[in-house]
Amino acid sequence: MIRKFFSYIIPIKIFKKKSARSKMIEVTWANGELVLDTENTNYSYGSLQRILRYGLRNIGYENILKMNHILLLGVAGGSVVKTLVDEIEYKEKITGVEIDSEMIQIANQYFNLNQIKQLEVVIDDAFEFVLKTKDRYNLIIIDIFEDTHMPNFLFEKFFLDRICTLLKDNGYVLFNTMILDEAHNVRNRKYISEVNSELFTTKMLPRIETHNEIIIINKVA
Repeated sequence: MIRKFFSYIIPIKIFKKKSARSKMIEVTWANGELVLDTENTNYSYGSLQRILRYGLRNIGYENILKMNHILLLGVAGGSVVKTLVDEIEYKEKITGVEIDSEMIQIANQYFNLNQIKQLEVVIDDAFEFVLKTKDRYNLIIIDIFEDTHMPNFLFEKFFLDRICTLLKDNGYVLFNTMILDEAHNVRNRKYISEVNSELFTTKMLPRIETHNEIIIINKVA
């Protein structure tokens, strides 16, 4: 494909649309791959896929292959789903929760997300879904952004406690956060301090792709 070839020289935008939830959504050929971006940040594939892949490697691919249900809060273009299915060869159930239905339409059209049979996509607010779900999960991946903004509820203790109750024994939370200033550093350290250290271990993977920090929580069996 000629656009793919030229994208190694200069990014080539092939789709652009305003979204009520995500402002501007763009699909671009960049360095030989399709990426999904909003106005100010990468949403799927590209750097975001590298960030979440790094977090999954830290948990351990061998551990992930033993899991039977993964919850993804924030699907976007589905790059972490592709990492799970194509690279790790995870075969079990994935539930993806995405508030922006337009984002899923784009993910289906450009990234063939609807061809992944083990993936169930739920169009819902992540906070509401977490309150309602009766399932428990081996891994909960939190990757929720509105452009560069992260909703405040993600860092509230009530939401943290609820997420932790949804974990099976030896389950993990992989939380992708963005650090743009010192206030964000303080926010993340406060978040870590509120995890029950008698039931869970925590780990921080700082400064991935410059502005991202991953928080990993593990429920002690």
